[in-house]
Amino acid sequence: ETLACRVICRAAADIGLHIELEDAIASFVGHRDAENMRDIEGRLGRPLPPGFEDRLHEDLNAALRTALQPVDGARALVESVTVPRCVASSGRREKLELSLRLTGLRPLFGDRIFSAYDVGKWKPDPGLFLHAADAMGVDPAACAVVEDSDPGIEAGLAAGMTVFAYRPCGRAVPGGVTAV
Repeated sequence: ETLACRVICRAAADIGLHIELEDAIASFVGHRDAENMRDIEGRLGRPLPPGFEDRLHEDLNAALRTALQPVDGARALVESVTVPRCVASSGRREKLELSLRLTGLRPLFGDRIFSAYDVGKWKPDPGLFLHAADAMGVDPAACAVVEDSDPGIEAGLAAGMTVFAYRPCGRAVPGGVTAV
């Protein structure tokens, strides 16, 4: 997500808007693209230029291809999970597939990849997590969620799942949530 926020900061700078990386992380991580575009437009004080969002996605995919690195220990951790596992993300399927492929994690999830864009439910609404649990035949109360965003943490808690916060950027962990 830090990589994605750096891309957002560069794209915003290209249209005359300065956003600090820490602000971008706090404002954009875990939010729907449409919300992020409205936020940027509001800060800019005028409509975004035509094609801005498409260029942003192209730049993000290029950045992922050149700079995305797997988190140390992530593959071993996922492989050690012996119960059903999935990915349930607010990200677009294209980004999910690319990120998982580039980090070598794609084969570990099979067809158990759920995008909010496919389900029509975005975090903090618990619908995406509930859909994933239902599709996998698992009671939500028996599910654990590893989340890197505040909306995702809220969604996991609202779904009645145990939530673990992954905070590589040093953001605070909300009460009732375990840090990993």
